Amino acid sequence: MRLILTACLSLLCIFGLARPSVAELSAAQVKQLALEAILENPEIIREAIDLLRQNDKNAAAVKSQALLQNERDRLERDPNAPTLGNLDGDVTIVEFFDYNCPYCKRATAELNTLLAQDTNVRVILREWPILGEASVYATRASLAARKQDKYAAFHQALMVAKGRVGPANVMVIAQAVGLDTQRLKADMQGPEIDQHIETSMQLAQALNFSGTPAYVIGNELAPGMVSSDDLQALVLQARAAQ
Repeated sequence: MRLILTACLSLLCIFGLARPSVAELSAAQVKQLALEAILENPEIIREAIDLLRQNDKNAAAVKSQALLQNERDRLERDPNAPTLGNLDGDVTIVEFFDYNCPYCKRATAELNTLLAQDTNVRVILREWPILGEASVYATRASLAARKQDKYAAFHQALMVAKGRVGPANVMVIAQAVGLDTQRLKADMQGPEIDQHIETSMQLAQALNFSGTPAYVIGNELAPGMVSSDDLQALVLQARAAQ
């Protein structure tokens, strides 16, 4: 910004000399004077670019906040979304994830660490299966496990499973956590599961999320992997803003 001001002052000085007034200058002459100022202060280009980028960033932040407020109810009050942690917690984390996303598996460990440290956090899980049919199958199975009150255990087991999860191993994992697999297979076709997946897709698109994991914490959008320390910092920020 300092260099931009310097260049502007240079132009003012030029116009203040024994030359025609600004109104009398042709477009070509104005461009030439501007070019001379830039040549004298080449760093002005970088400052201008930085300023434009910051303006774009600020505009994007304002737009994101508007989108977030528009979707607040669906994000935090959807009865069709599983929850973890303290159901009456004063801060809500919404996580978008895919069971076959390696970063999501790592993120689950970080989130578990946070929940062990802060018992006043509620987590809403938005299953967003974007990595193929195997992910869709795992999502359907995990959401269906809610009807047997074993969602949390099954969710954790799927997240720590080695390699990809899908038709080849999901039912084995389900049986290991005590689920009735025949009932689970039937419940996987429930319309509420289709609705959850569709809502996750709509919310992710509205918030401009392009991959998993992604979080909404208070008024902050946090795409990508987030450590437990950074999660805690965002939680404290959200708590302080209440």
